[in-house]
Order: sequence, then C-alpha cells, then structure tokens
Amino acid sequence: MGRGGKQKKARKYATMKRMLSLRDERLKEKDRLKPKKKEKKDPSALKEREVPQHPSCLFFQYNTQLGPPYHILVDTNFINFSIKAKLDLIQSMMDCLYAKCIPCITDCVMAEIEKLGQKYRVALRIAKDPRFERLPCAHKGTYADDCLVQRVTQIQHRANAR
Repeated sequence: MGRGGKQKKARKYATMKRMLSLRDERLKEKDRLKPKKKEKKDPSALKEREVPQHPSCLFFQYNTQLGPPYHILVDTNFINFSIKAKLDLIQSMMDCLYAKCIPCITDCVMAEIEKLGQKYRVALRIAKDPRFERLPCAHKGTYADDCLVQRVTQIQHRANAR
C-alpha cells in the first residue's frame, strides 16, 4: 500500500554558507594571510621561574622550636574532609603526631563555615567545640585562605627573631 501525495523533504537545521579561510589557496596572493612561523625554542635552555624563597624554619625537619603541644590551624576543608572520612578530628591529630594537639580556628574560617549554611551544620558544630582555640582576626573581609597564609608567615617571622 503506497502513500499518496508529496514526498517529505528532510529539513536542514543550522545550515550555514561555508566560508573560505584567509589562508586558502584560491585567494589572491595579496589578500591571503601569511602563515605564522613557529619559533623553535632551545630545549637545552633552562626555564626560568620565580619561586618565592621560604625560610627553612617553616619546615618541620629544620625547625627545632616546633614541639608539643602542637597548635594546628584548621580551615573549612580540613573539617569537611574529617567528616567525610568519619574521623574524630582531635583524636586523629594526636594519632598522627603522637602528641597533644590544640586545633586553632580563626574568625574568618568560622565566618566561612557559617556562610555555607544548613548543609554544613555538622562542620559548624565541630568548629564550635570548646577544645578548639579561637583566634581573633583584625583584618577586613572574611577570605580565610589569605588570613591563614598571613598568620603562618607572621609566626615564621617571630621564629626567625628568636
């Protein structure tokens, strides 16, 4: 049984005229874009990078002043990963370092956790633990990463002065 009437034509969606690239051979020499020549880099040349020099006292094996009880700066990710791994934060710190550990949390980190809202209420409850030492912040804004880096470098400067 055949169908009567016209044959259906397939519709072409998003059709566009094909354009010549500016490097095409069919264009006149004066209109054509010149091919770029790649500069060959010398593989024997050393690559130079500027890396800030960190004093050796920032590293555990060189700093003889580091000793128990350890004051550990804790950030939001640290708490979240401890929840995901189902670890008791303080107990795990002690298991890792074989010494008494005092977790320290800055106002910025607390603000960051509070901003995260209801989904991170467990992290907030852990952060408000009375065993955590609260460190006040004197700077503007609540960007925790910069605050923690600034604190660590200040501690390092104090260690150098001794």
